[in-house]
This record gives sequence, C-alpha cells and structure tokens, in this order.
Amino acid sequence: MAPFLTADVAQSYPTGPSVEVRMELPGEGVTVLFGPSGSGKTTVLRVLAGLERPGRGRIQFDGVPWVDTAAGIFVPPHRRPVGLLFQDFALFPHLTVAGNLAFGLRDLTPAERRRRVGECAAWVGLAGLEERLPAHLSGGQQQRLALGRALVRRPRLLLLDEPLSALDGPAREELRRDLGRLLKDAGIPALLVTHDRDEALALGDRLLLMAGGRIRQEGSPAEVFSRPGDAELARVLGVGTVVKVRVLGPEHGLLRVRAGRAELLAPDPGGLGSEAYACIRGEGVALERAEPEGAATRNRLPARVAALERMDGLVRVHLECGFPLEALLSAWSCEDLALRPGDEVLALVKATAVHLVPAKEG
Repeated sequence: MAPFLTADVAQSYPTGPSVEVRMELPGEGVTVLFGPSGSGKTTVLRVLAGLERPGRGRIQFDGVPWVDTAAGIFVPPHRRPVGLLFQDFALFPHLTVAGNLAFGLRDLTPAERRRRVGECAAWVGLAGLEERLPAHLSGGQQQRLALGRALVRRPRLLLLDEPLSALDGPAREELRRDLGRLLKDAGIPALLVTHDRDEALALGDRLLLMAGGRIRQEGSPAEVFSRPGDAELARVLGVGTVVKVRVLGPEHGLLRVRAGRAELLAPDPGGLGSEAYACIRGEGVALERAEPEGAATRNRLPARVAALERMDGLVRVHLECGFPLEALLSAWSCEDLALRPGDEVLALVKATAVHLVPAKEG
C-alpha cells in the first residue's frame, strides 16, 4: 500500500534535544508513535498538524505538499484536513456539548449543523447530554466530547496526543475499549502518540518506536514489544530484565548463554558475537514453589525473592537467580504462592521468552 502521508523533517530547540524523523503513514488503521517522555513524539504531532514549522524538511499528504522548507511551502493548520485530540481535552468551558461540537461547523447551514451534531453526540455516547456544560460531565465524557469535536468535521487524518492520560484507571480502561471501536468505525487513518504499552497494544495496527528524537524501530505492536532491536530499546519498551550475557554456543537448535552465575537457552537470532544482551519480559516468567511434574520449560532457575512491587492487579517480583530477574504475576497468582521477600522459588522461563540482541547498543 502506498503511503498516505510522508514526512522527512527536522526540528531543533536551543535548550532541548533535536528531532529528526522520517516516517510514512498508511491510508487506514491506527499508527502508534511510542516512546518515553522527552523523545520528541509531541513535536512530531505538532509539526504534522501545522502548529510548529519544522526547521527543515518536507511533508506530503495524499499527493499534496503541506511543508517544503526549500520551496517555501507551508500550509497553515486550518487548511490541513486534520482532527486533533489533546491530552488536556481543550474544551470550551462556556459552551455546551452541542456548542463544542458545532464550533467548527460554522460553514454549514443551521439544519445541517444540528444534524451533524446530533449524529456525532450519539456516535461518541453523549446523546441526551447535548445541553450540558463540560464542567457537568465526567472525565470520560469530557474525553468523548473532545474526540467528537475532533471528528465532527470529518477530517482525513486524526492526530491523538496521549488521549487517555488524564483519566483514572476504570474510566481509562472503558474509554480505551470504546476508542478502539470508534477509531475502527470512523475509518479515518490515525496517528496516536502514547507512552502506555497497554494503549499501544490495544489500539495500534502499527507501531513506530521513538527514542532520542529518532524513529528507531517499526512493525506491529506485538512484534516490536516482543523483539526490541537492541538493549536500549528494550529498556525504553519496559522490558523488565535486560542482562548482559556471554554466548557459549549452540545446543539442540538453540543458543546457550551465561548470565551472571546462571545459564539460559534462547533462540539464535544470528549475527551475535561472544557477548550479547538477553531481554526477558516479566510476563514470560512463571514461578513455582517446587519442580512441576512433566515440565518441558527449557530454563528452570532456582531463585530467591528479593522484593515485591504491588501494582493495579499485578505484582512485579524481583528475583535473584544468578542475575537479577523480574517476573510479572497477577495478584491472585502471587497470593496463591504466598510469596514473601527471602522465599526460595523456581523461575520457569521458556526459551522463546528470551530475546537476544547484540551487545553493541544504540
């Protein structure tokens, strides 16, 4: 599929990191721009929207140049068919739901404006609330209104900047599900900026991984999260265990490596030297009190519980098994095992859960 939008732009700031990005967006689905705070994600979004002029470069949308610094071309924001959804909602507090939705429809007849507002309010789940002010809406309803306002003008591209970050846990999970449905139903290509892994996996069809002002890796969200390109990117992606290993050699179609005082078997990605990094997501580590019967797991590591870190429904278990290892368990599993710091357990790590990357970072 030919790219719908292409961008090759650079932006620099006197007191901040520079951003230099080459990217392509398809004409359908949700592309996630993922990375830590300060990596340049919002700068990219603002440049695409026309809210910032890049220092140099070109942006072309469906064959139409939006930016060409060499030729002096710059299409202003109001002439780009883009819908924007910010993390702070940016609603007009003095306007009702209907007023907020209708604000960008002043070029329509009153009858068509009312029809469009009614359709959009129903579509985002705000039917019957058209006369309420934003202050009388819940956080989730305010975000639905912000989404409706971005979509009511029927843009050809939707840009979303951390759209769920201002919501609490339950509202965030509910709107995440609804947002995925709404984006699919809208059929409008979208670029979603987030640093939240769950959002990226739930909403994205494609993921661009950004670090240090550059796009460093791209692919499906599941592929990028499970197979980071190097140790630095593994840390950016929140991989719990990133440990340097010595490559010992092939064994039964796998590769044996030494991590600290322990040894692991992992798939051989090829191209490794004598040293590498092993990347292990916490979800890929199971814990048992004793050796399970008939266990086929290649890597069975005696371990000691160093610490327990409780989160929302999950427990991050920090282990020492010859090297620091992290397991991510449900709160129920942790309770069933009655884990306490200092306990001796067995860590079971499937070989396929160990992703090896070259030792050279960057």
